[in-house]
Amino acid sequence: MEKVSLNRKFWDKRKVLVTGYEGFLGSNLTKALLSCGSKVFGVDIKTERKDMIFSSDEYSKIVRVRADVADFKVMHKLISRHRINVIFHLAAEALVEGCNKDPRRAFLSNICGSWNILEAARKNSCVKAIVLASSDKAYGSHKKLPYKENAALRGDHPYDASKSCADLIANTYYHTYGLPVAVTRCGNIFGPGDFNFSRILPDAIRCAFSGKTLYIRSDGKFTRDYIYVKDIVNGYLLLAEKLLGQKLLGEAFNFSYENPLSVTELLRLLYEVIGGKPDYKILNQAKYEIRHQYLSSAKARKLLGWKPRYSLRQGLAETAVWYKGYFSL
Repeated sequence: MEKVSLNRKFWDKRKVLVTGYEGFLGSNLTKALLSCGSKVFGVDIKTERKDMIFSSDEYSKIVRVRADVADFKVMHKLISRHRINVIFHLAAEALVEGCNKDPRRAFLSNICGSWNILEAARKNSCVKAIVLASSDKAYGSHKKLPYKENAALRGDHPYDASKSCADLIANTYYHTYGLPVAVTRCGNIFGPGDFNFSRILPDAIRCAFSGKTLYIRSDGKFTRDYIYVKDIVNGYLLLAEKLLGQKLLGEAFNFSYENPLSVTELLRLLYEVIGGKPDYKILNQAKYEIRHQYLSSAKARKLLGWKPRYSLRQGLAETAVWYKGYFSL
């Protein structure tokens, strides 16, 4: 049953740009917008991927642009020509290990790409709302938990620092130019359509269904928030709606279940949901990762009226069913 509460009247026929629309979160957000009748313009560095969650009918409705968000001229021309009203900027180098191996690429995409989108929006008055995806890792490592939105941004490693920088740049564009931008910082998102099997949940589900041993890079004790993608999509849409109402400009919002779990605790819950006996091996090889981090979502609950519509168990169950169908293809 669909639990994401969509304001279809609000989004109908609205021109929306989604960068990174073929990625995990981007594709789920784009599907929701299409279901509301939005005119979606999608930018991605790769298009027509083999693995996608779009139906052929949905995909045909997207105005697709294969481009790099680090190309300012293309971004400016796209926004100007099509009179874009709302921007969800999700495009990024999203894998921590990849960013560690190639920091220049991470900084080009995550920092330069962000200021390009913001500058292009500043030069086009048609843009009325921008939601920029930051990350819980933008906070860096803090002793005081959970992180609240007023905590310092101090990422130490390439991915973390790139998100800290993009976050601060968005803040600058609001305070200096009045740009209608807000920032999201989310826990670890999971759900249908995540084809990055280096992430713990897709890999764990794949191993469970194939009877293989799961290898855990850390010592299994790192704690994180985990949150179902449909609850994140709902948060993004709510936030954009509030921005179009000229509220909450320049603000940042955390989205999480406020239920931090270690990797091994998460796996125990997953196996309770899908059945079977946990089969994993601890490698204890993780480097340059924050040991404990989790978020407070009190601000989103109070100012946006956001609340999760799924429990963690419900989200895991839906996700497992989707992957079971995907692996059986």
